[in-house]
Amino acid sequence: MHSTLTLLAAGSLRRAFIPLQAQFSGQTGIALKLVFGPAGLLRERIESGEPCSLFASANRQHPQALCDAGRASGLHLFARNSLMLTVRNTPQTKGKTWRELLADETLRLATSTPLCDPSGDYTWQLFERIASCYPALGNALKQRAMPLVGGRHSLALPNGAMASQWLIDEGFADLFIGYAHYATALENQSNVRCVVIPEPWNIHCEYYLTDVDEHDDARVFRQFILGEEGQRCLRDAGFMSASGE
Repeated sequence: MHSTLTLLAAGSLRRAFIPLQAQFSGQTGIALKLVFGPAGLLRERIESGEPCSLFASANRQHPQALCDAGRASGLHLFARNSLMLTVRNTPQTKGKTWRELLADETLRLATSTPLCDPSGDYTWQLFERIASCYPALGNALKQRAMPLVGGRHSLALPNGAMASQWLIDEGFADLFIGYAHYATALENQSNVRCVVIPEPWNIHCEYYLTDVDEHDDARVFRQFILGEEGQRCLRDAGFMSASGE
């Protein structure tokens, strides 16, 4: 009889890993428990002894820390992402470019929380990149940005809600910087629009797996994620594959 595997995974992976879970368990008979949250906080839970078979992080830093501490082994790049803007659809924002939106100080700008959530870390990397060419704008963004989600004491999102849309719908923000894969789920929404951050400004986000449990079933699940079916689930959810496609 198979034991139940526990996957602690970055919250941004929810839309990919729920169908992936169904396919994996259906094919293998291996039960799988999914726990989603900000990757930095999940790492702390693993360090505190919470049961975990595999850890799927939205960056390399957190699984690397577990490996360095001897609490996990192996680093496996399994998906890529980037950042985008989600903005409230109003006459004020219509037709504005990504930089014009960020420069509009009347728009309340929300982000995820640095250190707790890689999305926040990537966003601050974006601010640094902007500041390298536009110091006033980059520094102003650091001051204006409200880290409303992904932290220890953040607003509680309804189960399954997308932070960008929920924050805007509920009136907490007008503009959100988050992961670009959510564009596939937001494309038919009339109240918000997604705005691409072009190269060379955008940040390349990398997702890594690490083995916390040496059980054979955990290795089978890791290979499933890295294999054709797992990668298809990730692409269907808007992620780029580990190879960058």
